Amino acid sequence: MPTLYIETTIPSYLVSKPNRDIIILAHLQLTKEWWDNYRHLFDMYISQVVLDEIRRGDPEMVSKRIEILHNIPLLEVNEDVENLAKRYFNSLKFPVKALRDAFHLAYVVVYEVDILATWNCTHLANANILYRLSRLNKEWGYETPIICTPEELIDYPKED
Repeated sequence: MPTLYIETTIPSYLVSKPNRDIIILAHLQLTKEWWDNYRHLFDMYISQVVLDEIRRGDPEMVSKRIEILHNIPLLEVNEDVENLAKRYFNSLKFPVKALRDAFHLAYVVVYEVDILATWNCTHLANANILYRLSRLNKEWGYETPIICTPEELIDYPKED
């Protein structure tokens, strides 16, 4: 069974209220469809970074996000994760506000997680970042995971 790391945007979209923006509304619906019908196809993981991020904001939403993730195993931070996150942060030239995104990448690479699921298309599910990340990982001797949105995980994996 493929392993999957759930980045913070996934539980956030799962508990969000309907939105007037049709793109966000579509993301909400696709996330719910994947969660309800396809998440059982994966061994899922989160990190302390995800827990820290979901604990910010409206207390009612925080409670809902925590409930969604309560049975998902936690990948422990270690020296390898911390060092790789710093290397990604500097090499990918992330802005300070995206330091946590570097940690998400480090967790999936160090723990050799197959897939990182996210709606963060600025610093994670982004062709430019993925290209640069894969080049760095090749140079540094790491495998690059699949980084994608829940929409891309609907019906995954399909058998030929």
